[in-house]
Amino acid sequence: MEGGGSLRTFPESQRQEKIKPRAPELVAREMSLRELRHALGKTQKTVAHTLNMGQDGVSRLENRSDLLLSTLRNYVDAVGGTLTLVAQFPDKEPVAIGGLGEIAAARESEAKRRAARGEGPHSSQKKA
Repeated sequence: MEGGGSLRTFPESQRQEKIKPRAPELVAREMSLRELRHALGKTQKTVAHTLNMGQDGVSRLENRSDLLLSTLRNYVDAVGGTLTLVAQFPDKEPVAIGGLGEIAAARESEAKRRAARGEGPHSSQKKA
């Protein structure tokens, strides 16, 4: 990538400044997850390490035709990007939709924290 360094090393505001000039070029192109990963110079092995899964899991993910938004967001984060969902309507400006997938990710993170502490999913309930 020009300018040296991965966009992941920059604060969000700087990442957005670097991405905005290229947005029309990137939006004009449609890529599969595999093509995106290749374009960014990432291997399945490095993405798998970031996602804490095996290389075979990344391969299966890249070949799926239907993904949860949280899964897609995690993949895009793993290759150094930020996922934005944009709805387009006739005769209207595009609208970025926020909040989707983030609730699931928060629940997943909380479940992982509880599992790491040895707590079950209902351990926060008081016993009688």
